[in-house]
Amino acid sequence: MTQPQLHSVTGIILAGGRATRMGGTDKGLVELAGQSMVDHVAQRLAPQTGALVINANRNRVAYEQRGWPVVPDAFGEFAGPLAGMAAGLTASTTAWAVTVPCDSPLVPPDLVARLSSAVHADNADLAVAWGAGRMQPVFALLPRRLLPDLEAFLRDGGRKIDQWYARHRVAQADFEDCAEAFLNVNTPEDRDALEARLTRLEAPGAAQPGEL
Repeated sequence: MTQPQLHSVTGIILAGGRATRMGGTDKGLVELAGQSMVDHVAQRLAPQTGALVINANRNRVAYEQRGWPVVPDAFGEFAGPLAGMAAGLTASTTAWAVTVPCDSPLVPPDLVARLSSAVHADNADLAVAWGAGRMQPVFALLPRRLLPDLEAFLRDGGRKIDQWYARHRVAQADFEDCAEAFLNVNTPEDRDALEARLTRLEAPGAAQPGEL
């Protein structure tokens, strides 16, 4: 299998959830250290990809102001990450796509490179990140050729991401050296704690972001 290259990968930011633990507030638009979480994610992901797409089921105008295509779920609103992945793949014009959630603003700067190496090394269908002691299923590199199979799975009522992955050969990319990159901001308390840490990083003599 040819290893995916930057120009052949679209970044899909998944921002289509209900955010119940955030009080229903659209997490992608929650401000963190002076900018929205979706902007934090995009700034880290854009240099690794040839294009970006945002999957969102509300506040479309606010997301479109970023200048990237915004696509809603096609299998019912708030149908889970697989529906968001399918929406993003549908909007993508590249052979590959990488998916990341909007509530994990510390995206690794080499996410795509490591996922790409893993899928190539294992001759796999797709690659998923492994960090913080477990699989991180929404940090994934997917080929667009799997879109028909994903859509069929969703039409049949499938929603569980691990069940769909089980239909394919999955490579795992090791990110244990930067496990905190997969930190999720699920609650206002999570947001406040991460903002405090990011603020400290900006202080003179502080550690660099990659050392989080």
